[in-house]
Amino acid sequence: MGEEAVVTTTTARDATVIRLRGEVDEDSAPSLVGALARAAACGLPRTVVDLSGTPFVDSSVLHALLDAQRAHADAGSVLVLAGPLHTAVRRLFEVTGTAAVFRTADSLATAMTC
Repeated sequence: MGEEAVVTTTTARDATVIRLRGEVDEDSAPSLVGALARAAACGLPRTVVDLSGTPFVDSSVLHALLDAQRAHADAGSVLVLAGPLHTAVRRLFEVTGTAAVFRTADSLATAMTC
């Protein structure tokens, strides 16, 4: 079993930053879903999801991110995924053909401005 999942939310400049740590799956995805929903509703122009600290996410996380992408677009804000992405996380986006759906950045710093 991998490292326990932790989802944290902070505000930096004009963005909500959601950090994922550990292996995030269907058991821990509800905390991510809640954080993403709050971020979309808060009115800040940008939400950054830092995936650099998670070696594994499953399809429940992908669904949460896709739903959040739509919610952010509807709210007029931007959702950015920050890496670097671990191989298994990058592969999930590639295999499902969803990589192009998201705005991505190689680092948290870049994600704050792209």
